[in-house]
Amino acid sequence: MKKFGNILWGIVLIILGLIIGANALGIADINIFFDGWWTLFIIIPCFIGLFKEREKTGNIIGLFIGIILLLCCQNILDFDTIWKLLLPAVLIIIGISIIFKDTFDHKVSEKIKELNQNKTEDDGYCATFSEQNVKFEGEKFEGTDLTAVFGSVKCDLKNAILEKDVVINVSSIFGGTEINLPENVKVKIKSSSIFGGVDEKRKNPTENKEAHTIYINAMCLFGGVDIK
Repeated sequence: MKKFGNILWGIVLIILGLIIGANALGIADINIFFDGWWTLFIIIPCFIGLFKEREKTGNIIGLFIGIILLLCCQNILDFDTIWKLLLPAVLIIIGISIIFKDTFDHKVSEKIKELNQNKTEDDGYCATFSEQNVKFEGEKFEGTDLTAVFGSVKCDLKNAILEKDVVINVSSIFGGTEINLPENVKVKIKSSSIFGGVDEKRKNPTENKEAHTIYINAMCLFGGVDIK
């Protein structure tokens, strides 16, 4: 999906270049500064984000807002009416996304629930208006909770010892969390995000079917989680 998203960006830039070139040569006279042209800076990134990012809710909301603003600028819709309906529409989109997410991620959700019930007591790690670096060097890892609120948490598990499947519960609220994983583990992600998301950046994920799985249970609100 990410590769397809990059292709879409390439197509957008090629089309823009062709339009500007055709205008410069007098072959065409295409007005790229039409009423509401600035809404394309909302619409295009959000549309491409639907193909590049795992979490879709923020991009769906952004795409919806961008299209509505464009239609208002074109005098197809009325601004006053739209402002009254904008908040209810956004809440409906978020509600629908939550319902369908639970449906599609049912097996992962059940496994996360099971692991949380059996998880060893752990106070977790929290960074509020601060930064916290956590490193498990040759230690047995049985899961943890990571919380970043207007701050950042970095959790290094590259040399951690995993003897079973584990869960990491992550909350990133106006903050960021980075998780560095060992090479010999599988990852499964469940995320509930609004204007944020989880980005898996591992270059060589393991194909070993016997490898243990780390479940990432993430909630992002104007924040993000990077898995490396």
